[in-house]
Amino acid sequence: MNNLRINNPITGQLLYEVAQADSARIQQVYRDAHRVQLQVAALTVQQRVLEMVKISDYLLAHQEELLERLVCETGKTRFDALSTELFEICDLIDTYRDSAPRILADRTVHTPLVLMGKKSKVVFEPLGVVLVIVPWNYPLYQGLVPSLLAFLAGNAVILKPSENSPLEGMLESILEGSGFFPAAIQVVYGDRQVGEMLVEGRPDKIHFTGSQRGGRQVLQAAAKNLVPVDLELGGKDPAIVFEDVNIEKTANGVVWAAFTHAGQSCTSIERCYVQKSIYTSFLAEVLRIVENLRLSASLEQSLQVGESDIGCLTVEFQAKIIEDQLKDAVEKGARILAGGSREPGSLRFPPTVVVDLKPEMKLLTEETFGPVLPLVKFTTEAEAVQLANDTPYGLSASVWSKDLRRAERVARALQVGNVSINNHMLTEGNASLPFGGVKSSGFGRYKGEWGLHTFCNIKAIMLGPNDKAIEPHWYPQSAAKYALFNRLEAALFRRPRSWLKFLSAGLALTSQGNKEKIR
Repeated sequence: MNNLRINNPITGQLLYEVAQADSARIQQVYRDAHRVQLQVAALTVQQRVLEMVKISDYLLAHQEELLERLVCETGKTRFDALSTELFEICDLIDTYRDSAPRILADRTVHTPLVLMGKKSKVVFEPLGVVLVIVPWNYPLYQGLVPSLLAFLAGNAVILKPSENSPLEGMLESILEGSGFFPAAIQVVYGDRQVGEMLVEGRPDKIHFTGSQRGGRQVLQAAAKNLVPVDLELGGKDPAIVFEDVNIEKTANGVVWAAFTHAGQSCTSIERCYVQKSIYTSFLAEVLRIVENLRLSASLEQSLQVGESDIGCLTVEFQAKIIEDQLKDAVEKGARILAGGSREPGSLRFPPTVVVDLKPEMKLLTEETFGPVLPLVKFTTEAEAVQLANDTPYGLSASVWSKDLRRAERVARALQVGNVSINNHMLTEGNASLPFGGVKSSGFGRYKGEWGLHTFCNIKAIMLGPNDKAIEPHWYPQSAAKYALFNRLEAALFRRPRSWLKFLSAGLALTSQGNKEKIR
């Protein structure tokens, strides 16, 4: 296979080439992963936590050089790279430093009365080897976060970065330079073909973040070997703005959520529904803010904090998708009030505001993944919910209103996995909350308590004494035991419940079981 050629999206210059893994390399990686996984599983949770903390210590010590690398490979601004990658990773590590031992501890659960004398437990065990497939928009965060969660649960990890922003050597330098547990997280470079070979290697779990098309392909391939998969597949996230909002604050929040990282986030605002009575005022405020945003014009501006607000797109194919969607919208009657076209020969796409949209336009039906903000009027709460839910996607959303009871009511009615009220994308800022979508945005959750358990074999254990008593439901079956079971069932489940009759039937049933045992 040909080497991957990685270009700086800001300058267009070649950064480096990286060799793709072949079949022999992948087989060796799996052998090493299975070997080291036994060592990882033998660690206590607290020992794994200490290994994880080494990562945040390294990130903080080498922050500026890591941020520069992220800017050069993704095109995002330095501030975006700090706030949405390094900060979020360190925050998650800090959260699990305290919570992981509790979340992964054995749990005693309720045992029904009919099983009196026994004890019920749930234990959380490693799955084995977890394959993490990473997207190009947040290559460090999306690479390290699920990998660290899988490691905390006792698994070994094989991490495949995107072929568009693989950060070649950077992940290894973090893992090795921090002194992290050797080979517990291995990095494998390559394109889709390499990803297919990794899936065919039969990991014990796959965590995939990417496009809907890519997710379907991974799921289909994994199904051949019954490998479980978590899919985080992007969305078409709506914002609903009610007429009682503070217009200045809400417009600022919506503009940021639409254009952060040049709109290249699966949870950025891609549809903004504004109540009709404030639509004109809200649109004017959005346009005022957008007019004052600074689009990075050079690598130097992206690297220098305070010189720009929005970076460039990361990949050429995404720019073409955005252009196609805007062309479709204009041809069907939409108007572009700001932005609308990139600088010739570059990936610098200005923040774009579009109005007069119709439901059939691509801009309202397909994922955009760029700095485009469509605004649509609505009249009633019910209409807003209907419009927001009218999509195959269901990742996240936001609701903006001073009436928090209404806002939460609407949030519960939205068919998504995450909702922020009077903010957007904020659920992702809390590492204790689960993250994931519904419908075509995928399934499974990571982060929070659920994020550790998704990488576990959640095992049920029932403990009972090894004494002389014969369980009454064991052989032989008899009319006498059947009658006593009926008495027990009636006493336990009919209302009002009779504890005296239940105890009497239970003792009689136990006695009958021992009396009728096979000799």
